[in-house]
Amino acid sequence: MNSEALSALIAKNPSLKGSKAKLELMEPGSYVIHRSWGFGQIKSYDDSAQRLLIDFKGKKAHPMDPAFCLNTMEVLPAKHLLVRKETEPKKIAELIADDPAQLVAEALEAYPNHATSAIDLEITLTQVVGEDKYKKWWSAAKKAIGKDPRISMPEKKTELFVLRETPVSAEDEILEQFHSTRSARRRIALAEELVATVAKKEIKTDLLAVLKTVADGVKDSNQLDASERLYGASVRDDLAKLAGSEEVFEPTQAALIANARDLPAIAEKIPVHFQSAFLELVKATHPVESRDIVFTLLKTSQGKFTTECINFLIENGHADELAAALKRWQTEQNLRAPVLLWIVKNRHSKKFAKLLNDLITPRLLGAVFFAIDYEALQASSARRIPLADILSEDTDLIADLLSTADPETARDLANTLMLNQGFEELTKKSLLARFIKIFPKIQSLVAADAEGKEEQLLVSKASFERKREEYEIIVSKKIPENSKAIATAREHGDLKENSEYKMAKQDQQVLMAQKTNLEKDLGRARISDFKEATTEQVSAGTVVTVKDGNGKSTQYTILGAWDGDPDQNIISYKTALGVALLGKKAGDTVKVKTGASDESYTVVGIELYKA
Repeated sequence: MNSEALSALIAKNPSLKGSKAKLELMEPGSYVIHRSWGFGQIKSYDDSAQRLLIDFKGKKAHPMDPAFCLNTMEVLPAKHLLVRKETEPKKIAELIADDPAQLVAEALEAYPNHATSAIDLEITLTQVVGEDKYKKWWSAAKKAIGKDPRISMPEKKTELFVLRETPVSAEDEILEQFHSTRSARRRIALAEELVATVAKKEIKTDLLAVLKTVADGVKDSNQLDASERLYGASVRDDLAKLAGSEEVFEPTQAALIANARDLPAIAEKIPVHFQSAFLELVKATHPVESRDIVFTLLKTSQGKFTTECINFLIENGHADELAAALKRWQTEQNLRAPVLLWIVKNRHSKKFAKLLNDLITPRLLGAVFFAIDYEALQASSARRIPLADILSEDTDLIADLLSTADPETARDLANTLMLNQGFEELTKKSLLARFIKIFPKIQSLVAADAEGKEEQLLVSKASFERKREEYEIIVSKKIPENSKAIATAREHGDLKENSEYKMAKQDQQVLMAQKTNLEKDLGRARISDFKEATTEQVSAGTVVTVKDGNGKSTQYTILGAWDGDPDQNIISYKTALGVALLGKKAGDTVKVKTGASDESYTVVGIELYKA
């Protein structure tokens, strides 16, 4: 916008005089960011209309009032990354690919005081790198940026990225952060970074002050849980070794894991890169019991720790015991999702062939389905289930597990799949297609089952709610309580002689069967108010008067499948008498088998049921 155009605009609207400097920046060729339209370039100014013409993505020559743009649009400096992406695309592409730290340094140079918030910087970088590539790129870029002495990285997104006037060594930056924080957890993490930095650069510095602070935190801080305290003790000891200190600090790592009962809770939270060292520490602290302890840890392990436990047992000569334990856990329905996930992922590994060959059976697929169903029922949100994901993504997995199955077993597993809570309907159908490819007859068997399931159950609203409440109690209360009972009983020792465990497992089978049956019934139910009934013939929703062979009259109310109340002479249309009477008219006689004899009933009258 030239001086004449600016003067004309201010003359028309004198209140813009204080914004003259901002308006002067709105020149043709300048790049801008608009709150609504995003990144664009001012192409020209229309004097007659007093409007800026701006090219935005998908909106060319868009006219905008300069006065309106003052609070909604920012003119970007020539050094801004978004501008340079347009003016120096090759250079910016090279920095993105080869030197992310330099890219961030040059981005910060464009800001006042060479600083901006993490949120603002990340928004800009997302647009420069591209939304589809940004997340992966930024994850790697942060490591390079963190090592650059010119850039100060914030701990929180609300804090600032700063381009320092004087570069600071990584070691000094860590020490600065260490001494400025009061968090015991943060100090341990920074001390670990310091150990890696000093050891790598072979810098001899005074680490004793840091060592004392970390040691005091491990000993006295109430901010740390048991796993954090153990890991802190490990960092402390590494720091002492690096500092050349021969002092024996309390508590020792061995003392922190002296009680074997504490180990599962500690193992659950230890950092991934400390898991292997943790198992070696267990072995050193509990030399006689270490094998049994690691078996216990394996049962409740998650993610990479499952692999670490298995590798530890094999490397320490317990491969045969491990194979036997996995078979036993499979028989006892005790294989949990993380271990199952490890088995199916490693089923083709030559290293574990001897260990896993006997496990790759239809029974394992049943265990996988059970684990997925159980995890879906326990989940408080719609989080992903890794075991379900791999079953969908690994197109050979079902075929491998069904390789020794007979058609009947395959049909049972296919039906189990269709009732599983851990899959969406489309996924179930996709997985079922893999069954049918191996066992074509399953198509007709499953189709027959489906036809059987299509028969609807006519039910009252009240009985449906009772049945649904029964299902909810089983799913949300009884199954979780049973799972806890199994876990508690398992801790009591030898499962072969453990009556509490056997009873809990029997209860589990009953509960899962009840859950499955209720799901089938609720899926078939159709709620009715029975107002469609007529007095022309007997149907659900009618009151029928019948005479037996002795001339005795009785009145029965025929209602839904779950509405029976013998004390009130209310019967379900699905009972033997209900089925016999359906469709009959006044004067018709029916025979109903009661015990060893047949009873005759004659329909005397039909009335409508009134709720």
